[in-house]
Amino acid sequence: MGPRHQTAAEMAEAASNWLGSLTSEQRAVAQWAAPDDDDQVDAERRRWFYTPTDHGGLTVHEQRPAQQRAAMALVATGLSMAGYVTIATTMGLENILDRVEGFVTRFDRERGRDPGLYYLRVFGEPDGDAPWGWRFGGHHVSLNNLVVDGELVATTPCFMGADPASAPLLGGAVARPLARVEDLGRELVRSLPAELRARAVLLDKAPSDFVTANRSTVAEGDQVIPLASVWRDERFSDETEQAKLQALSDRIDDAAGLTPDDHRTVEYTTAPKGVSGRDLDHGQRELLTALLGTYFDRVPESASPLSDYDDAALDEVHFAWAGPTEPGRPHYYRVQGPRLLIEWDNTQRDANHAHSVWRDPASDFGLDVLARHRGAHH
Repeated sequence: MGPRHQTAAEMAEAASNWLGSLTSEQRAVAQWAAPDDDDQVDAERRRWFYTPTDHGGLTVHEQRPAQQRAAMALVATGLSMAGYVTIATTMGLENILDRVEGFVTRFDRERGRDPGLYYLRVFGEPDGDAPWGWRFGGHHVSLNNLVVDGELVATTPCFMGADPASAPLLGGAVARPLARVEDLGRELVRSLPAELRARAVLLDKAPSDFVTANRSTVAEGDQVIPLASVWRDERFSDETEQAKLQALSDRIDDAAGLTPDDHRTVEYTTAPKGVSGRDLDHGQRELLTALLGTYFDRVPESASPLSDYDDAALDEVHFAWAGPTEPGRPHYYRVQGPRLLIEWDNTQRDANHAHSVWRDPASDFGLDVLARHRGAHH
């Protein structure tokens, strides 16, 4: 059994244990249709969010403690230890953010910042031969996994965020869950000589969010989606809360101050922007490899593609930046190559609110694998 098959087997066992612990009412929410390459049949599995909205599935709140433990055991199968610690920390940050905001944020629910509103859903039957998958998400977390023919074939989109990105600890220490994800990008851009930095820095301002947002698929010309639109429902039933969300969304975009030309400068294109790995010296290539590791090492070693990035592969990876390069200022970066898209931003809340996502534009949600599987079996 290969490493990816072993990981898939561990996922299947954990998923079966969790589903088996649920009541019939819970299971009706927790388990959905099997993955499919048909867009309509598979639409729910391909919906993902990073805002504090309904991500779809059974929440932590809706489970008894033993069920919660079984749920987190499944989540752990899709993460390295460092990835699991980061996710668990992010969930706990909801309590910190609630205090930062004065314990008043509500949105469309009873408590807007809630460590119990993280959602788990299984798609299909984990103990059968057909494709199956699972999704775990909530504010600043989205994990998407697909198993086909007993092998873990897709782990993207993989999103991790932190708000606050930096918070005080006793004795002058600082909690920064995504510290290296940010600092390695800044170290790389600041290491570039003037000519390369001019090519890498696309804009002296940063977009308000990462450019491809929560789209199921990325496409040429994608631009930032305002916060108010990155939500499951188009509008809240409470018009007062809807107005608050819209005002917050507008303030975020106004603070970024991007013009239509600026948006076109940083929009997603299939042709990568910035500088390529072949333009970098040895030390800079090591920084780029380390930066890739902060994304690929989120998943188990069996699923990490980091070992695939030899010298030839690294040559094809491009790095781009937007915004100032000084610490504490709003900024954004993108890492792009064949079957690779990484985006990072830390712009909101005075550059103390971070987003990071790893995607495979050719195979997010394992869509290409599902298409090949259907062709081979139907």
